[in-house]
Amino acid sequence: MKVLIASDTYYPHVNGASYFTQRLADALTKRGHEVAVISPSLSIGNDTFMRGAVKVYGVRSFPVLIVPKFRFVLPWIINRRIAQAIREFKPDIVHIQMHFLVSRTALAAAQKQGIAVVATNHFMPENLSHYLPVPQFVRNGINALAWKDAVRVLGKTYAVSSPTKTANTFIEPWIGRTLPAISNGIDLVRFNPTNDPTPAQKTYKLPTDKPVLLFVGRLDKEKNVDVVLRAAALALKKVEFHFAIAGHGAESKKLEKLARELGIEKNVTFCGFVPDEILPSLYAAADCFVNAGIAELQCIVAMEAMATGLPVLGADAVALPELIHHGKNGYLFRPGDVVELAGHIVDVLSDGAKRANMAEHSLEIIAGHDINTTLETFEDFYREALRTHNGKNNNA
Repeated sequence: MKVLIASDTYYPHVNGASYFTQRLADALTKRGHEVAVISPSLSIGNDTFMRGAVKVYGVRSFPVLIVPKFRFVLPWIINRRIAQAIREFKPDIVHIQMHFLVSRTALAAAQKQGIAVVATNHFMPENLSHYLPVPQFVRNGINALAWKDAVRVLGKTYAVSSPTKTANTFIEPWIGRTLPAISNGIDLVRFNPTNDPTPAQKTYKLPTDKPVLLFVGRLDKEKNVDVVLRAAALALKKVEFHFAIAGHGAESKKLEKLARELGIEKNVTFCGFVPDEILPSLYAAADCFVNAGIAELQCIVAMEAMATGLPVLGADAVALPELIHHGKNGYLFRPGDVVELAGHIVDVLSDGAKRANMAEHSLEIIAGHDINTTLETFEDFYREALRTHNGKNNNA
């Protein structure tokens, strides 16, 4: 099958939707499919390059100065490039990853050329609207308009999926039908409990004589890493541990300053961006994972941590409760509740037997998210859309 994936965020962007798209494209090629990607270019001009076995059609884009490595496109200059890419690649099906300009332009071009289109929704307006300096009721109105716009685009495809049942609840009332939940999936071979922690320990000078709490992700406002730092400061009064923070973002400098103000800078390592090749080792070097984000439609990094056999602490918000079963493989806490999170950190990091038990539960839960199952489900998703599309064409 020839699959063309259209995404407004792709390599080298650092976010969940980008990572999902990269891994889906790579994994589909390994299963014998021919895959290409349309995404923002790496320069101000159009570019075409191979990333592994995946052909990438980059459409003219421009840098977002306040967001490292992120790029945006302008609607009136990408239409021809996207239409040409689709004509050149001749896909059986186009899979758009959201509803922004690259995706919606690819949708329109594919439909004009008579090609079936499906969609996966990775969009959560709260990931963007919280940056606006306006009252919450204004944000709520903006979020509602954003969902309306998303559904207007996604509803034109043959089928729409989301990575979790919770994610579907946000879009089903707008789109008017029940949607399939297809997990982002996780490579249980690459992320597993037997990975060697030594490379990460040496690279980031992590201690081996005390537990390590780990966060991996963008250091942006909605991730609430400041909440974890404040909770860590309280927890350190009762249990000795080290906090490793992997990632970069707009909040990096503020978070480093906060660690100093809290007097815990010696107990915190800011790893910066961690390359893919060392990421499995970093999870293996940790004893517990934490995510205080409040806009997670699934959370790939939590899945990677669970596949490595880690207990997980997470905000009781959006889809994290689908992965974190409170008291089983970790704990949920009220979003923003520093004291509650601190208590859970102490509870997990002071009890090795409890960590081991929770690790087993993490492995049991994540087994249902094997990337091979995800790929098989997406293949069926594509085939069903093609059957519907071909049936309509035959009846036309």
